[in-house]
Amino acid sequence: MSTTSVAPVTSAITTPIVTAQAKTVALLLGTAVLALLVYYFIGVDEGALSVFGKSMVIHEFFHDARHFLGFPCH
Repeated sequence: MSTTSVAPVTSAITTPIVTAQAKTVALLLGTAVLALLVYYFIGVDEGALSVFGKSMVIHEFFHDARHFLGFPCH
């Protein structure tokens, strides 16, 4: 009499590990930095508080956009 042993079938279920690729991270980071710069120039820069000195050039350049987006300036 011959005995055969059968190994139990194990199905290893692997779940894929989702990792962000460097290109995606760079794109999201660049978008966030650009959005913060736009927010600063349109919503925060007031001339006296300007990073670029006491010039009103940036404020006047974005003046109508400030009012359109609801930022008070005067």
